[in-house]
Amino acid sequence: MKLTAEQIELNWKTLIDLIESTFEGERKEKLLKMYNDFQDRMMIAPASGQEHFHNCHPGGYVQHILNIVHYSKEFYKIWKDNGAYVDDYTVEELVFAALHHDLGKVGDLEQDHYIPNPSEWHRKNQGKIYTNNPDLKFMTPPDRGIWILNQYGISMTQNEYIGIKLTDGMYDDGNIQYLKSYAPEKKLKSNMQHILHQADMTTTRIEYEQWQHAGEEQVVVNTKVPKTKKEQETVDNMKAKFDELFAG
Repeated sequence: MKLTAEQIELNWKTLIDLIESTFEGERKEKLLKMYNDFQDRMMIAPASGQEHFHNCHPGGYVQHILNIVHYSKEFYKIWKDNGAYVDDYTVEELVFAALHHDLGKVGDLEQDHYIPNPSEWHRKNQGKIYTNNPDLKFMTPPDRGIWILNQYGISMTQNEYIGIKLTDGMYDDGNIQYLKSYAPEKKLKSNMQHILHQADMTTTRIEYEQWQHAGEEQVVVNTKVPKTKKEQETVDNMKAKFDELFAG
């Protein structure tokens, strides 16, 4: 499953538009600064390293983030319409956590988390298209993501912090003490984390099934919006990066 350079560019524009319309003031400006600094790397980052996981292709990360934001909002509506109490957090907090739950998978301030796998055998026989960067200091993706936000001075609420940390649910052993609790006083005070995890699991499964049934078919999205000179240069640069990154 592949995305065209035009689709990757369109997804990036959608992501930036989402930030512009969701946040305000100094926090928005700091977020835009961070995304501008990460643009070249984040635009082509995959969401995972293996084909049979999800969105293991250039541009897969941003696509995954847009998907989880979408499903987080959809599940929020379902929970609310069915009587769940959602007044102890805001949609802005929900979107912030969805946007940044996997930020650490991009890498740190200088190095990528996923790098092209040099082993042709593993790429061909096991679908391990990318491998973890051995030069990157180990951190869990949520911890690294929170660290990156901290480096840019981007504040977050307690709901947002817990949301980012717990999006992976009990796939992360460190979350057990938050989620596996029988005493009322130890239960989470908000359902936002459950919505985020539900959205992440749904998104990941749908992306897997899209890959499973796509075969070698390329995903082509029709983008007839006229491009400015700067936007066309971005597309041309992206195509050049693809040629360099996946040469041979």
